[in-house]
Amino acid sequence: MDSRGTKMTLNVGGLARIAMANPLNAELISRLPSLGLNQCMLTAGCLFQAVWNHQSHLPSAWGVKDYDVFYFDNDLSWEAENEVIGSVQRLFQDLEVNIEIKNQARVHLWYSQRFGGSYPQLQSAKEGIDRYLIAGTCIGWDVETSEVYAPNGLADTEQGLLRINPKNPKPDLFYQKAKSYQARWPWLRIVDPQG
Repeated sequence: MDSRGTKMTLNVGGLARIAMANPLNAELISRLPSLGLNQCMLTAGCLFQAVWNHQSHLPSAWGVKDYDVFYFDNDLSWEAENEVIGSVQRLFQDLEVNIEIKNQARVHLWYSQRFGGSYPQLQSAKEGIDRYLIAGTCIGWDVETSEVYAPNGLADTEQGLLRINPKNPKPDLFYQKAKSYQARWPWLRIVDPQG
């Protein structure tokens, strides 16, 4: 049951069906492989928010601010990432969509300046997903293989539980993000990391 008492059992197939109800997700997954990006994954809100929208009887894209895409390239130069950003903009210029594409190999170079605190040098795109602030939001879709990556499972996503991710325990940032989600989907429940 989800936090509103609705019986549902979310599995990878169910997540895929719900996420693909958003035509923008389907379009991104269809076109992104043409760029040949290593470890390219559609991730974050466009996937887990589709589940919350489904459970709230809202349109599949409701509340989705942007579409996050992770990839992994050992070229750590800004120029290489900027070239990929330009390629993505050209590929999706016909869609009115904000796509945030980030090379996960470079995040450690700018993270502390943008968010404060340190960030380890990652070895894969999946490691970036592993570090989301909220455990149930750690979800990615490999655009080459259609594999769904959900290292913490899908139960919290389905049940609307916002629990701090033990791999990235930052309580202040966690509460800020969790309250932002709860403001849009009031039935979500924040699990206090202290108890």
